[in-house]
Amino acid sequence: MIIVTGATGALNGATVDHLLENLPAGEIAVAVRDPAKAERFARRGVEVRRGDYADPAALPAAFAGADQLLLVSSNDPAADAVGLHRTAVDAAVAAGVKRILYTSHQAAAPGNPFGPGRDHFATEQLLAGSGVAWTSLRNGFYAHSLQWLAGPWRETGVIAVPGDGPVSWTAREDAAEAAAVILVSGGAYDGPVTLTAPAAPTFAELAEVASELSGRSIRFQAMDEADWVAAQAAAGRPEPMTRFLLGFYQAARGGFFAGVDPLLGELLGRQPQDARAALQATAH
Repeated sequence: MIIVTGATGALNGATVDHLLENLPAGEIAVAVRDPAKAERFARRGVEVRRGDYADPAALPAAFAGADQLLLVSSNDPAADAVGLHRTAVDAAVAAGVKRILYTSHQAAAPGNPFGPGRDHFATEQLLAGSGVAWTSLRNGFYAHSLQWLAGPWRETGVIAVPGDGPVSWTAREDAAEAAAVILVSGGAYDGPVTLTAPAAPTFAELAEVASELSGRSIRFQAMDEADWVAAQAAAGRPEPMTRFLLGFYQAARGGFFAGVDPLLGELLGRQPQDARAALQATAH
């Protein structure tokens, strides 16, 4: 039995879709906060259970019978993500789960300026101390977020960011498919597993790609952090979100997202999508 949390979201929902291509629906269950939103899985014969990291009493039942449990990371920047993950890991141990898989990030590190990277590292330490076999899916930074992180370059003709560095922009769809491959591999992947696109372009290099795709000149501008923060405030962005995003640019500048690994392509059996494909989707 494979149980997948967060299956009403884009990442783990796509993983369940890929699992259904390879396994009978009776071998898959989903644990979600709102079962009504998982109706599409129920219609295909997948057992739908209610599972909320913020409701620890109900989690062991939601995870019961799992040979493998795929835990999605919390996506709320304001939440105590590590506390929620600790609750989920403890419940998995209580339920007798045989292997825990977790959607982590390639930049899981205690010194990462980007907050989720620190949370992912702390969660991996929880998994390592759980006594249960575990796999951490260290996905590359999701390429669809370029539509926000590259700024409104289509309108301005400029990619203006407060910190530049190589980022292995990785398609969320590819990461979801790779997770399904790993889940059906019979425990072949243990501990941290890095899943990235094959290249890690800088924003300056992406400006050149954007120019090619749009047929016009797109400039790159490295902004002073204070000026960028002021511009975000002028645009009406809440200050906590601005600080959250600033951590990403600082981490990019520090090389936290620079690593690339061929494993994703090997698991998919094809070349993974890259940043060019993400920019192309929004170039016109």
